Amino acid sequence: MLPPVSVIMPVLNEERYLRTSVRHILEQEYDGELEVVIALGPSTDRTDEIAAELVAETASDPRARVTTVPNPTGRTPAALNAAIKASRHPIVVRVDGHGMLSPNYIATAVRLLEETGAQNVGGVMHAEGENAWEDAVAAAMTSKIGVGNAAFHTGGEAGPAETVYLGVFRREALEQQGGYNVEFIRAQDWELNFRIREAGGLIWFSPELRVQYRPRPSVRALAKQYKDYGRWRHVVARYHQGSINLRYLAPPTAVCAIAVGLVVGAVLTPLGFVVPAGYLAAITAGSLPAGRGLSLKARLRIPVALATMHMSWGYGFLTSPRSLARKVIASRRPAVLAGRSETV
Repeated sequence: MLPPVSVIMPVLNEERYLRTSVRHILEQEYDGELEVVIALGPSTDRTDEIAAELVAETASDPRARVTTVPNPTGRTPAALNAAIKASRHPIVVRVDGHGMLSPNYIATAVRLLEETGAQNVGGVMHAEGENAWEDAVAAAMTSKIGVGNAAFHTGGEAGPAETVYLGVFRREALEQQGGYNVEFIRAQDWELNFRIREAGGLIWFSPELRVQYRPRPSVRALAKQYKDYGRWRHVVARYHQGSINLRYLAPPTAVCAIAVGLVVGAVLTPLGFVVPAGYLAAITAGSLPAGRGLSLKARLRIPVALATMHMSWGYGFLTSPRSLARKVIASRRPAVLAGRSETV
């Protein structure tokens, strides 16, 4: 008999995709019982209204019911903890309001948990757009020139991992560690998986698991997203020394080199412009294989998406305040070994 599954969703201003995302959950090829718990932040669009409609529409379905819980802070880790607390089942699947699960995602994840003995399994964040700009961002986010060798973006072989995209957890692992650290506004997945691994648990990546992801709809939104990524990656580096590698240092290095090149080119010698020109040539060349099969409009936007991702990530990393890291480090939760648990 298949175990019942709880799907938890932190949402804020997700009117565009929430109904479709929930439909992908309710239509899973899984014969066990499902529940969907949506944690509602203070949205300014129709998200709450759509969530209420979903609750009403599934109220009479004993196998797949949608419920909601409030998340007045609007913060993702607080939303996740509230949804975990309100959920009931032994397997907990995290899904975002703009994520679309592949049809066999839950069935495959439950099988992998059993086969590997892992505490958390996850797979590929498969970015896919609905217009030329989003197609360009999706191509950038799934290319090595855009995100390096991150397996959950570009794919890879199944095996143990430091962290995974979203995640399908054993409830006992979440309860043992006391859920997510609410100080990690971003990178909360990495921090929780770090504690699970410290306690001896296994995090497992598998390319069999795919979640369709909708990219940010504008340059401004993408820049904010990647600035936050860089800002919080530096917090993680200060939180856990030794977690940084060359892939994470590439964007801030590029930002510094381009800034120096522009200053030297403007003040001292035109040779300084070789650096920014070289970067532009590199991302233009790298966009050619990334854009294969896309429309001309999308292909022309890939270098813009790449530059926005790199420069915003690098700027966020370089300007990440030490005070933020000190606050997060002060909230550090030690890993809890099996047999003990904290309250979520």
